[in-house]
Amino acid sequence: MTIRAIITGCGNYLPEKVLTNDDLAQMVDTSDEWITQRVGIRSRHIAAEGECTSDMGAAAATKALQAANIKPTEVDFLICATTTPDKTFPATGTQIQHKIGMAQGFAFDVQAVCSGFVYALAVANNFIQQGQGKTALVVGAETFSRIVDWNDRGTCVLFGDGAGAVVLQAEKGAGTVKDRGILSTHLYSDGRHSDILCTDGGASTTKTTGVVQMQGREVFRHATEKMAEVVEETLKEHNLGPEALDWFVPHQANSRIIQATAKRANFPMDKVIMTVERHGNTSAASIPLALAEAVDEGKIKQNQLVLLDALGGGLTWGSALIRW
Repeated sequence: MTIRAIITGCGNYLPEKVLTNDDLAQMVDTSDEWITQRVGIRSRHIAAEGECTSDMGAAAATKALQAANIKPTEVDFLICATTTPDKTFPATGTQIQHKIGMAQGFAFDVQAVCSGFVYALAVANNFIQQGQGKTALVVGAETFSRIVDWNDRGTCVLFGDGAGAVVLQAEKGAGTVKDRGILSTHLYSDGRHSDILCTDGGASTTKTTGVVQMQGREVFRHATEKMAEVVEETLKEHNLGPEALDWFVPHQANSRIIQATAKRANFPMDKVIMTVERHGNTSAASIPLALAEAVDEGKIKQNQLVLLDALGGGLTWGSALIRW
């Protein structure tokens, strides 16, 4: 017998304010055509004044609990993936825990930038498989607009704010690829490339949060290579070919990275979930946002095979194979 972590509910939250490419063209030297052709983004959501990462995370978590028909008092632990916490400490996860009315269990943050949700999912899966909890909330939430230089057209056009969440519950499985739940996770990092995607500040260096710095071409090269490699590794572990997958849900960095990764991994684009056009790059929130939307639209259905894939600053990257 194998213990599997089953996704029983998804939730998402997007701020009310929408910033279009035309809006950005009034702020920096850019255009809708320039942005759309290069990254495939047309709009992104921006958190309101006073709206924090924990506010958005709590809203997404509440929706996920409702979808799973689970009360906050039934959750054993909560993990929040974020690069934009409310404060340096305490952990944003504890603030989400409080805001949803979860007074028991434990909560903490995972920081792996755009790979954060996959990392958090892997950690939660391990807790459940080890019997350290039966019901978990995994949240990806970001206010990336707060760490963007709005004068830098190379980065400010890319990012948006939002949150997504999933409920995981322990169930018994046979230990085969036909089991429902998280079948495997694969995580990697390489700090040698930390300078190609980072911020220029930090608590122990500049005593500021800093703003995003990115070497776009290098990020593109590493993303398409490493995301495709971890896909190949994941499928090989389970003796599966690309055709076995029902859906591929990559990190929504930009359309060119998604298309290039899908091509290298031999996934047809009609099996790829894409929300980047309307959400922009929401870092750790992008995959759970895309999952929640795909479930709400009736695309992802029970017993389908879904592969998550991401790369973020660090560099960090990883995948999760899930039987829905």
